[in-house]
Parts: sequence; C-alpha cells; structure tokens
Amino acid sequence: METWEAIRTLRAVRRYQDRPIPADDLELIVDAGRRAPSSMNLQRWAFVVSTDRATLGVLGSLGPYTRHVRRAAAAIALLTPEGRDEEERGSIAFDLGQCMQNMLLAAWDRGIGGSHACPADPYLARELLGYPEGWRCDYLLALGYPARRPSREGRRKPLAEVLHRERW
Repeated sequence: METWEAIRTLRAVRRYQDRPIPADDLELIVDAGRRAPSSMNLQRWAFVVSTDRATLGVLGSLGPYTRHVRRAAAAIALLTPEGRDEEERGSIAFDLGQCMQNMLLAAWDRGIGGSHACPADPYLARELLGYPEGWRCDYLLALGYPARRPSREGRRKPLAEVLHRERW
C-alpha cells in the first residue's frame, strides 16, 4: 500500500475477526513504533505484546475505554518512564503519539486494524504485564483483522474548513 493511501484510508477498528496475527507481523508493527521519531532520540518506550485470550480479557476490563481489547487478536502495551515533571511527561506523550501512529500505519498496510485504549487501573496493568516500578502504561493498542471493511471515506472535515494560509 502506498503511504498516502494508508494515511487516507486508515480508520479506527474496534471489531475484529477471530483470526490470529502472525508473529512476524506483530514484530514488524512493534518495529515500526520503535522507529518513530522521539525527542532528542531518547526512545523512552518499551512494549509488551499480548496475544493470550485470558490476558486480553483482563486488559479489556481495565477501564471503560478498553472493552474492545477483549475481542482483539493482540494488544501492545506502550510503556514509558513515569517522567519527572509536566514538561517531560508532555514530551513523552508526544513521542508516544508518533510511535502509535507508526504502528497503526504499519498494521493497516498488512490489512490489520487497530485502536488505542487507555487503561484506568495502572496497578492491575503493572501486575498483569510485569513491568518495573518507575514505568507506566497509559496506552494499549488493540489489533486485529477488521470484522467488516471500514468505509473508505471517513467523516473528516473538508480540507478547506481547516486549512488557513499565512493567517487564520
């Protein structure tokens, strides 16, 4: 798939086929995230990939915005250091956005859809995934083959409505 086609057609996917994702594809998706730009090239992230149905079930119960993880073929926990202050936490969050977008585009290129989820219970997430103190999991990326073909035309505002030249 060409880059522009992937960007133009990418959609959040929260309903999945009951079909596993090959390990090689999951590794490629994580590698795409690892290759994202990061502030001062600090690469403040680590990833835990889960494909176990029981683990996905628990991850899908960590908050009101995680339910779709239960039906996913895989979930990637994006882990980061906790950050010393608001500025550092903001920088880390910006880096994670780029990381997740890379992962979503790499997945979409392989016919795999996804959507982020925000676990509301960080203590249970740590207990379940085993990451060390000083790290946090603010985002999960649920992945799977779309249950239905997403619309090629998303509900985006027209370019003319959001584009301003030189001044508003």
